[in-house]
Amino acid sequence: MGVTGTGAERAITLRQHTGSGSLGRRDDSPAGGVRPAAGDRGQAEAGGGDAVLHPRQPGEERPAHQKHAIVWLVSDFAAFPLSAASLRMLQPRWPGLSAFCSSSPSFLLSFCKHLVRLTLVSILSSFESRLMKLENSIIPVHKQTENLQRLQENVEKTLSCLDHVISYYHVASDTEKIIREGPTGRLEEYLGSMAKIQKAVEYFQDNSPDSPELNKVKLLFERGKESLESEFRSLMTRHSKVVSPVLILDVISGEDELEVQEELPLEHLPEAVLPDVIGISRWLVGYGHNQDFMNVYYQIRSSQLDRSIKGLREHFRKSSSSSGVPYSPAIPNKRKDTPTKKPIKRPGRDDMLDVETDAYIHCVSAFVKLAQSEYQLLTEIIPEHHQKRTFDSLIQDALDGLMLEGENIVSAARKAIVRHDFSAVLTVFPILRHLKQTKPEFDQVLQGTAASTKNKLPSLITSMETVGAKALEDFADNIKNDPDKEYNMPKDGTVHELTSNAILFLQQLLDFQETAGAMLASQVLGDTYNIPLDPRETSSSATSYSSEFSKRLLSTYICKVLGNLQLNLLSKSKVYEDPALSAIFLHNNYNYILKALEKSELIQLVAVTQKTAERSYREHIEQQIQTYQRSWLKVTDYITEKNVPVFQPGVKLRDKERQMIKERFKGFNDGLEELCKIQKAWAIPDTEQRDKIRQAQKHIVKETYGAFLHRYGSVPFTKNPEKYIKYRVEQVGHMIDRLFDTSA
Repeated sequence: MGVTGTGAERAITLRQHTGSGSLGRRDDSPAGGVRPAAGDRGQAEAGGGDAVLHPRQPGEERPAHQKHAIVWLVSDFAAFPLSAASLRMLQPRWPGLSAFCSSSPSFLLSFCKHLVRLTLVSILSSFESRLMKLENSIIPVHKQTENLQRLQENVEKTLSCLDHVISYYHVASDTEKIIREGPTGRLEEYLGSMAKIQKAVEYFQDNSPDSPELNKVKLLFERGKESLESEFRSLMTRHSKVVSPVLILDVISGEDELEVQEELPLEHLPEAVLPDVIGISRWLVGYGHNQDFMNVYYQIRSSQLDRSIKGLREHFRKSSSSSGVPYSPAIPNKRKDTPTKKPIKRPGRDDMLDVETDAYIHCVSAFVKLAQSEYQLLTEIIPEHHQKRTFDSLIQDALDGLMLEGENIVSAARKAIVRHDFSAVLTVFPILRHLKQTKPEFDQVLQGTAASTKNKLPSLITSMETVGAKALEDFADNIKNDPDKEYNMPKDGTVHELTSNAILFLQQLLDFQETAGAMLASQVLGDTYNIPLDPRETSSSATSYSSEFSKRLLSTYICKVLGNLQLNLLSKSKVYEDPALSAIFLHNNYNYILKALEKSELIQLVAVTQKTAERSYREHIEQQIQTYQRSWLKVTDYITEKNVPVFQPGVKLRDKERQMIKERFKGFNDGLEELCKIQKAWAIPDTEQRDKIRQAQKHIVKETYGAFLHRYGSVPFTKNPEKYIKYRVEQVGHMIDRLFDTSA
C-alpha cells in the first residue's frame, strides 16, 4: 500500500505502515540525530547498505527497508530545527534526502508541521509528568509541616488559656487591698480592679459555679459596688452647692438687658469632681445594675434647688427694710424693678405686699433658670432613659413650694375680697401676668415630666384668674352698694374715699390691662356686659381671646364701675341737708373722676365703649356749679331790682319804704355773713375749679350789690347808715374770695 494524499495523511500513513516498532534512540553523535535500532539497521543494511530514499513511482510499493528509513528520518528531524542548515547536516547520512524532498515538497511541509506539534506535546507531557512526581513528593511534607504548626499553635493557645484561667484565681488577692481602701482619689484604678473582679465573677459562674472562688469574688464585687455608691453619695453631698441669691439675680436680670452679655455660669458641682461623679454613675449603670444612686442624686440636688429658691426669698425679706427690692451688685447701673412692670406703690402694709409679690415673681424666674441648669447637669450624670423621671422627682419639692406659695396668695386674695380689701387683691395681677409670660419656658423645662407636674402651673394660673375675676366683680358690686352712712361722709364736701379708692383701683388695672381682660374673659363675663363674642376675634379655646376683645371687655367693666360709682355718689349726696353742700360734694367727686381719667389712659380705655364719657362728666360738673350758685339767691334776692320798689327821686320816703330798705340791707348782710361763714369750711380741692367758682359767684354778687348800693346808698332811709351799709363792694368780693379756705 503506497503513501498518498496530503502531507499530513502521508505522515499518518507512514506511521501506520511502520508499525509499532521502535522509532530509534539518540546517540552522542555530533549531529545529535536518531539512529535506527539494531534490528532495523540490520534490515536496512541487508537491503543494500544505507537506506536511500528514492521517489516512488505510481503504483509502486515502497520497499520495507525504505519505510524503516523514513522512521529513522523522523527521529533525526525531531532533534533538528526545520531549516536548510539542518537538511545539509542530515545529507551525509541520508544520501537520497535531497531527491526525496524535491520529489514530495507538500508532504514534507505537512510532515514537518505535524512533527512540531508532536514535539510540543511530548515536551509538555514530559513537564507534566515531572511536575506530578514533584507534587507527589512535596505535598506530604507540606501537610506534615502544617500539622506540626497547628499543634504548636494549639499548645500555645492552651498555655495562654491556662494562664488566663489561673489569673482569675489570683484576682481576689490582687484587688482586695484596692477595694478595701476605697475609690477616693484613685477612681480610675479602682474601676479597673472592679472590671477584673466582674470578669472573674462571670468566668466562675459560667465554668465553675461551685467553686469557692466564685463566692470570694462575688463578695469582693459587692463590697466594691457599695464603696462606689458610698463615694457617689459622698461626692454629691460634699460638693453640691447652693446657688447664691446674688448670682441668681444676676442670671435673671441678665435676660432683660439690651446689651449682649456673656451667660453667667451656674456651677452646681466643681469641675474637678464632675468627672468622678460621671464615671461612678456610668459604672453603676453598666456593671453595677443599680439605680439607687439616681435616688441619691435627685434627693441631694432637689434639696439644693429648694434651698437656693428659699435663700432668694429670704434675701428679699431681709433687704426689704432698706431698699425695698434687693438687686445684685454684679451688674451695675443696669437694674430693673422686677421681671414685670411694678404696680403703683402704696405706703404702709402694701409695701410689704409689693415685696412679697416681687419676691415670688423672682422665685418663679429663678426656678425656671435653676431647673434648666439642673437638667443640663443631669444629662451628663444620669442615663438617657432615666433622665426625665429623675428630673421630675428632682424638681418636685421646689415646684411644690412655689405652687403652695401661689395658692397661699390666692387664699389671701379670697380673704381680702371678703373684707372688701381690694387693694390686697391687686398682688395677684402682677404675679398672674408673670406666670403667663413665663409659661412657655415653664412648659419647655417640664417637657417629658409627668402630666401631674405639667398641670401644676396651669392650675395655679386658673385659680388666680378665677379669684381675680371674682375680685373685679365684687369690687364693682361693692362700689354700687357702699352704705350711705352720715359718719362716713366728708363734712366739707370733698372727694369721698370711695371715689379715690375706686379710681386708684382702676388706675392700677392699667398696668395689667391684658391680665384683667383675660380674667374677665376667662369667666365668660362678656354675657354680663352684653358684649357679643366675635368669632374672628376668638379662638376655639374658651380661654383664648384676642387682645381687642379683652380691651373692650375691660372698657365695659370700667364703665360699669364708674356708673356704679356715680349712682352711689348721688345716693350719698342726699345725706347732706344743704343742697349747696351736696352740689359741692358731687362737683368735687365728678371733677376728681374726670381729672383722673384725663391724667391716665383710662379716658382712652373708657372711650372704647363710651365715646361721650368726657363730655358727660363736664356737663355733670357744670350742673353742680349751677346748683351751688342757686344757694346764693337767698342773698342776692334781697337786693335784686325785681324785689325792690321804685322810688321817685326827691320824694320823701315813708316809714314803710325806709323799713323795707333796711330789711333789704340787713337781709343781704346777714345772708352774706352766714354763707361766707358756712362755705368757708367747705372744700374744693381743685384750685382751678375753686377759683372759677369764686370768680363766678363774686361777679354775680358784686354786680348785684353794687347796683343796689348805688341806688340806695345815698337815700336817707336811716339815721345810722353804717348799721345797714356794712360792706363796700370790694369788701364783699374779698369775703367771697375767702370761700372754701379754712385757713383764711
